[in-house]
Amino acid sequence: MIDLSLLTDGGVGWLDASGPSSHLVLSTRIRLARNLAGRVFQGRNSETEREDILDSVEAAARDTVLLRRAIKFRLDRMERTDRQLLHERHLVSKELAGLDADGRVRSGASVLVQDRLGVMLNEEDHLRLQGLHSGFALDAAYAEVDRLDAELGQRLAFAFHSEFGYLTSCPTNVGTGLRASVLIHLPGLVLTKEITKVLQGLAQVGLTFRGLYGEGSEVVGNFFQLSNQTTLGSSEYELLDHLGKMVRQVVDYEEQARQVLLRDAPAIIEDKVWRAYGLLRYARALSFEEAMNLLSGVRLGVGVSLIPDVGMYTLNKLLVYTQPAHLAVAEGVAPNDPELPVRRAQFVRKVLESEVGRRG
Repeated sequence: MIDLSLLTDGGVGWLDASGPSSHLVLSTRIRLARNLAGRVFQGRNSETEREDILDSVEAAARDTVLLRRAIKFRLDRMERTDRQLLHERHLVSKELAGLDADGRVRSGASVLVQDRLGVMLNEEDHLRLQGLHSGFALDAAYAEVDRLDAELGQRLAFAFHSEFGYLTSCPTNVGTGLRASVLIHLPGLVLTKEITKVLQGLAQVGLTFRGLYGEGSEVVGNFFQLSNQTTLGSSEYELLDHLGKMVRQVVDYEEQARQVLLRDAPAIIEDKVWRAYGLLRYARALSFEEAMNLLSGVRLGVGVSLIPDVGMYTLNKLLVYTQPAHLAVAEGVAPNDPELPVRRAQFVRKVLESEVGRRG
């Protein structure tokens, strides 16, 4: 079993609800795709080449300020539950963790993590630099990752073309290699049935949305990841500025939708959030999807000041710690244990009872 206590805040400091607009935006993530010059790209390179990439990047990272104390996890040497645990904390992608149907983990698959920064190694590209911040913090998150990119770039030669920019395995990442995303909670737009129009509008201006776990994941609990779709033809600052403007519009739309609900259907919205809270307080079995949807309702209630005794940080932690691998590890059972829904309900009840008692 991996020891996540080695990481600052267990690698989930982005959950602390301290960032801007954190009542709506859980986190901001910046990723930069990079490949080493003169090396065969992923999908065609050998196990030996991937080990050489891992050694080269790790040596360079130990010589930087931002990753000199990084903890390394070799996913290709981990059990599935441990890999899933890292994925549930948003520290690694589903592909790197080998959580697809075939369960295959690429040799050399690893991640270096220090504080809010990390580098995934031997994923789709040789390196995926990433930073996670609480709330809506595009500029702060990018500044930190950009500094790491500069530190590593002084020690490693990245594959770069004078016309096209950074070269990547997937053509949509060529150019800046930048993928910026925000994880945002939009129950108001879902309840007012405006969400489809908003998402279609984002698609028309070059943005895309995904579920809680990013690419290939389903939307649960009204949580959406909004991100740029392409990276070629624009600078990093242009991409961030565009995404920032669009996210601020979505935040405004969500706030307006919540005010409409409170004005036009107060009884309905009160019933929804208190019903969700009651089920979480007293349910004896909860699937993960059900827990997510109920937490969404309670989060809405806290956001519009209908539920006073629950902190946003507590709800954020429940989003992570009720996930299958987290709950299974905490309870000492397998992630597919048939008793997991019962244990999840017990865990949620205990956390909420403690929260109300602490605040009351």
